[in-house]
Amino acid sequence: MKILIVDDERSIRNSLKEILEMEGYQVETAENGDEACKKAEKDKYDAIFCDIKMPGMDGTEVLQTLVADGVETPVIMISGHADIDTAVDCIKKGAFDFIGKPLDLNRILITLKNATDKANLVTQTKILKKKVYGQEMIGESEGIRHIRQMIEKVAPTDASVLITGANGSGKELVARSLHQLSQRSMMPYVEVNCAAIPSELIESELFGHEKGSFTSAIKQHKGKFEQADGGTLFLDEIGDMSLAAQAKVLRVLQERKISRVGSDKDITVNVRVVSATNKNLQAEIAKGNFREDLYHRLSVIVIRVPTLDERKDDIPLLINYFLDQICSETAMPRKEISPEAVDLLVKKSWTGNIRELRNVVERLLILGGNPVSVKDIEDYVI
Repeated sequence: MKILIVDDERSIRNSLKEILEMEGYQVETAENGDEACKKAEKDKYDAIFCDIKMPGMDGTEVLQTLVADGVETPVIMISGHADIDTAVDCIKKGAFDFIGKPLDLNRILITLKNATDKANLVTQTKILKKKVYGQEMIGESEGIRHIRQMIEKVAPTDASVLITGANGSGKELVARSLHQLSQRSMMPYVEVNCAAIPSELIESELFGHEKGSFTSAIKQHKGKFEQADGGTLFLDEIGDMSLAAQAKVLRVLQERKISRVGSDKDITVNVRVVSATNKNLQAEIAKGNFREDLYHRLSVIVIRVPTLDERKDDIPLLINYFLDQICSETAMPRKEISPEAVDLLVKKSWTGNIRELRNVVERLLILGGNPVSVKDIEDYVI
């Protein structure tokens, strides 16, 4: 494990360095704040010990700079002028802990273990979130940059979001990103595909039911709204929901209460609703298939996801991403795709959008040569 010690006193730096090296840590030092920030920017450390009282950039300024730069390494502040107010102030500004001088060996080692344990836990949580919620949004086109900006602004709020776009364009990924970047990220994220649930079961699925409320209700069932309490409920294909279910969803959004099928008891829920559709809901309203009042409740913010044909510049990036992802998941040997073959894929019309592109990349990994050639594209894709 790699540790950085920041202190303007050489004796303190060297003695702390010796102690930690005897415990098996790899240690680097910095004699001032500016040097520390440059090292933390270039290299990755498992923990940073930083003195507060230093000439030039003091320890508090180093801490604030590291936090502002997005450095996630735990920072442990040390000072010979320790007091409660200083310690509290450092913790508020993002420090992991505060240790007073003279330094106590046991306190140093315990604090360091706790800091590295927390760093490992944060890393594992990120890995698990990627597995559960999916990967980051790939692309640098204007449309994708606009969506990222929208997500950053909207995610911290509780506003209802309606995501529109063609099948396979990535609406689910936008919904997951909204949840991950929200204050509800540690609470449940529950998905419901409204098109996949029969109309006679949608109410039971969303709001739950009591035992015996209908023939097959052999036990009490909590609906998706209850399961998502405190978190986010993603209603995919909302345009396929029955009018009866729409009326009940509207009531939940207005009153924040549900009642299970077969019960007249109200249950309070705290849920952020994100919905998605590939339909033109304005046209569905005109046809009488969708409630206008529900539409206005769901569409406080509208995010339109562009089709793949509208963001062709992203196709080479997506191809490389899917090559890495599929090979990692399936242990298949990685293949390259020739520049000419990539150009041919860029020119293709992608009616199935991102989902179709991923399927094509997997097909080429299985059937194509190495590198994948134009002939492979002609034989297996076009």
